[in-house]
Amino acid sequence: MNRYEAEPQQPNPLLHRVVRDEPAYTTPRVHIFFKILLVSIPLVLVGIVIAFFTARHWAQRALHDSLPQLDGSISIPGLSAPVTVQRDTHGVPHIRAASLDDLIIAQGYVTAQDRLWQMDTLRRFVSGNMAEVFGKSMIPHDRIQRTLQIQAAADRAYAAFPPDQMRWLELYARGVNASMEAQRAHLPLEFRLLGYQPAPWTPRDTITVGLVLFQDLTTSFPQKLNREALAAKLSPELIADLYPTGSWRDHPPTQPTIDLTAPQEEIPDIPLDESQTKLTKPTDPTNPSAQFMRSHRMSGSFAQSANRTPSTSQRPTATTQDLLALQQSLKDTLCEECIPGSNNWVVSGTHTATGKPLLSNDMHLTHSVPGIWYQADLEAPTPTGEFHVTGVSLPGVPFIIVGHNAHVAWGFTNLGADVQDVFIEHTRGTGDTAEYQSPDGAWHPILHQKEVIHVRRSQDIVLDIPTTQHGNIITPIISGILPSEQRALALRWTIYDPANISASLLYIDSASDWPSFTAAFSTFGGPAQNVVYADDQGHIGYHAVGKIPLRGSLIQPSPISTVPIDGLDTTQDWTSYIPFDQLPQSFDPPSGILATANSRVTPDNYPFPITPDWGAPYRTERIWKVLSSKDHLTPADMLALQTDVYSDLDHVIAQRLAYAIDHSSTKDKRLHQAADLLRNWNGNVDADASAPAIVDAAREAFWPLILTPKLGTATHYDPRTSAPSEPLWQLYTWNEKTYVAEQLIMHTPARWLPSTYASWDELLTAAVDHGLHEAHAPSDLTHWHYGKAHPIDIEHPIYILSPILQRIVSLPIGTGIQPQSGDGTTVKQVGRTFGPSERFTAGLADLDHSTLNLVLGQSSNPASPWFLDQWPAWYKATTYPLPFTNPAVDATTTHTLTLTPN
Repeated sequence: MNRYEAEPQQPNPLLHRVVRDEPAYTTPRVHIFFKILLVSIPLVLVGIVIAFFTARHWAQRALHDSLPQLDGSISIPGLSAPVTVQRDTHGVPHIRAASLDDLIIAQGYVTAQDRLWQMDTLRRFVSGNMAEVFGKSMIPHDRIQRTLQIQAAADRAYAAFPPDQMRWLELYARGVNASMEAQRAHLPLEFRLLGYQPAPWTPRDTITVGLVLFQDLTTSFPQKLNREALAAKLSPELIADLYPTGSWRDHPPTQPTIDLTAPQEEIPDIPLDESQTKLTKPTDPTNPSAQFMRSHRMSGSFAQSANRTPSTSQRPTATTQDLLALQQSLKDTLCEECIPGSNNWVVSGTHTATGKPLLSNDMHLTHSVPGIWYQADLEAPTPTGEFHVTGVSLPGVPFIIVGHNAHVAWGFTNLGADVQDVFIEHTRGTGDTAEYQSPDGAWHPILHQKEVIHVRRSQDIVLDIPTTQHGNIITPIISGILPSEQRALALRWTIYDPANISASLLYIDSASDWPSFTAAFSTFGGPAQNVVYADDQGHIGYHAVGKIPLRGSLIQPSPISTVPIDGLDTTQDWTSYIPFDQLPQSFDPPSGILATANSRVTPDNYPFPITPDWGAPYRTERIWKVLSSKDHLTPADMLALQTDVYSDLDHVIAQRLAYAIDHSSTKDKRLHQAADLLRNWNGNVDADASAPAIVDAAREAFWPLILTPKLGTATHYDPRTSAPSEPLWQLYTWNEKTYVAEQLIMHTPARWLPSTYASWDELLTAAVDHGLHEAHAPSDLTHWHYGKAHPIDIEHPIYILSPILQRIVSLPIGTGIQPQSGDGTTVKQVGRTFGPSERFTAGLADLDHSTLNLVLGQSSNPASPWFLDQWPAWYKATTYPLPFTNPAVDATTTHTLTLTPN
């Protein structure tokens, strides 16, 4: 009988007897079974209920017991005099000490009160020790971190750390350990759930934690591997299209503002080439999209991308799957356009209501619970004067990273400098006898680093990491994280130079003017940053900072390779770093405005290569446009700009897509509804708008449509029919990818039009159609709102793992899924788990009128009133005052704790 056929129904003797009113016969054993069952089920249910409420009571008590002491006094070792810790209405500690030594001990103590588990997780995450407490699921992460030798780099830096800076790390560790001991009997709930206790904090841990930003902001080597794979498939002309360096929209802060009203040189009219004139339908001269295409031809920057062809004897061997897996492992966000970066700007008093500068900064990073930054206000006398600084710190690292003191304010964005190269080593031999060849032709032994990954409830994993050397810097061979890679790929990175892992934050925090401020940064190793500056004398400034390698020589620097390099290529040797005084900079520009947002900061005649891959220009362009159009600016104007959601990219593409649908052969009513919504849209990526959701979906579908045919599949990409598609297109990652999309969509070159489409109008209409299908858009697009399709959701990484655990905690553990405005090309650059990690504005006329807010709050404990208290302001685009003077701090104080010498 087929197992899917119904079996013949047999009479049920029990039912038969019941129908006949005859007593059913059962054995005593069955009676006993049912009696036990009837008794045991309620007992089990009661047991479950008791266990649940017991667990919830235990969790609630654990959460409340681990809240920090906020009032009274605590004796801690190492202090020379009492330290006062005043907490304001948002739990921000204002720490006043009698000496700088006591201040740093106290900072370590108080930070660990609120963020101990975060600090321990950060050091584990960077060093590759997550599997020890989280189990097998974290082995791939740990394997990558160990292969990259990040902890080894921290260890080498520790051995060479400047003694004056080491002192502060030791004092900070002393405070952290005092706080850890005070919490030992009631550690944060995360430690109890995972069943382990944190190890004592060391200066080495501070150095390790500092590398978390290095890794987030400077990891470019997967992109070089991806580009190499694509270059093996595409023609040089197509590769040049995909990888521009800079754009016509760029606005470097070191370049004077162009006066468009002044007489200009006549620009000759350059005829369109065949790829730009090949249209199946005549272009409507009255259509605004057509006018845009005529007035903005393909940017010349497409031809400026540096590209080196890999050695013919050492072609790429890693599979697409391995490259995608590596890409996914190192990608923290769910938003492709969300490249870790930031916005910062400063305007002089000629543009402000007070006549003194305003400086703003919002650093864009992956969201987490708790957030990456910890707010603090630090004050102590020093032999040279009063040390007083406020702003945000990185838990695990002493001093303030972004903020202001009594005289100057500053803020960062990521410069995006290329500080990684992948070398294809020439090797011979195996095992202990293996050797690699240096450019001078000599052979050297490959050294081996043993790494042991401890795995919770499983056996240890032992890794053998081979290493070579370039210059005097150790370079790990990273091929082990790509199982299919047969070449020996060595990674050179600035963190492997111990001299680059130091940050003189004390001197930065203590600066009183432009000369002392720039002097403090002159030894800054990285990650390379754009720094804007303002002071109480009315000056403003900009300086690129960090160690950026020079390939070749200072006189004739080589272009930066965007693919792996032959290990014997001497033109790519790192000979030095760009001299600090020759990095891009500006002081008191005539325009009175300086701004950066990760896009190109170098003028056309800048002599040194910094990166071939600048950030997309849209945020920078918007910031300059808004600031240049207004006077009498206030902190409220700064916040409005930080939360601005206009996207010129999306607005322009929306008009082009509407035109394409109008001129296509489609009769689909929903597509024509989409065209109407697109053409009438104002360009603001509002949460309740439909048009930006349509544009985003179309841009998402655009890339597989044009890349898949070029990468060798038999048919064009069609998600409706599940046509075969090569995933190689997913390896296209470039910071200016959105700019490339704009150029292709607006200029419609024939070389990119798939043969299956009669025209670009048909292709772009298909992109809208496929995008709507993939995004599961409703039939009536007016009911499709961008904010719901692209929400924000920030959750605690431990408590979110289990619905039962969430019920046991029975407190909010994150934001939940919330509609969100903005996208990756708006000044408010956001994704589902990505966005501004803080919003800061310093008013140099009156520092007490400065503002700052975090994403969630100061505490990592859901039972704390300061766990999510700052979230409403972040989400609803408001902010909080940042009190600085003692009277202002006293007026906002809600708790006072005194730390006394033990």
